[in-house]
Amino acid sequence: MAHAQRESMEAWYMDDSALDQRLPHHLVPRQNVSHQKLAELGVLHWVLDADNYEHDEELKRIRKDRGYSYHDIVDVAPDRLPNYEQKLKVFYEEHIHTDEEIRLVLEGSGYFDVRDFDDRWIRIWVRKGDMIILPAGIYHRFTLDEANYAKVLRLFVGEPVWTPYNRPQDDHPVRKKYLTDFNKSHQMELVAH
Repeated sequence: MAHAQRESMEAWYMDDSALDQRLPHHLVPRQNVSHQKLAELGVLHWVLDADNYEHDEELKRIRKDRGYSYHDIVDVAPDRLPNYEQKLKVFYEEHIHTDEEIRLVLEGSGYFDVRDFDDRWIRIWVRKGDMIILPAGIYHRFTLDEANYAKVLRLFVGEPVWTPYNRPQDDHPVRKKYLTDFNKSHQMELVAH
């Protein structure tokens, strides 16, 4: 990871509180989640130079290696995103995508929540400089944190496709492929039957 001028991304298991989704929602006691555990779920992460992303050599390498040919920038804030309240509701609905979700936080911060293979929520706090890749087929959602602002670079392979398939999607071919590719215990269950 380049540009690690600060602590790396943090992740933890969430409580099931109905309080404001922008709160951290730590369990008591707090249960942190390692980068290794996230990698086992297919979640990838880098710390990059958000102030110089257009010239960041590591970002250029990642884009080339992974075929990310299209990008745009989205400001997620009440006064900057059209239909802000509606969009936040859509982002926070549990869903999958048929493609990876790739985001580099240029300013601000927020939370990506992902499901582990035991169906527990893991909250991933992304801040300026964090680049995160969620694999196609992983159940996830996004919300801002209490700062209520994030400016993100969205990356895509080819033309942008951002179609959420809300849960349940257990029979969706992309969800099945995700489980086959990443869930070792699921693979064992398939062999056992």
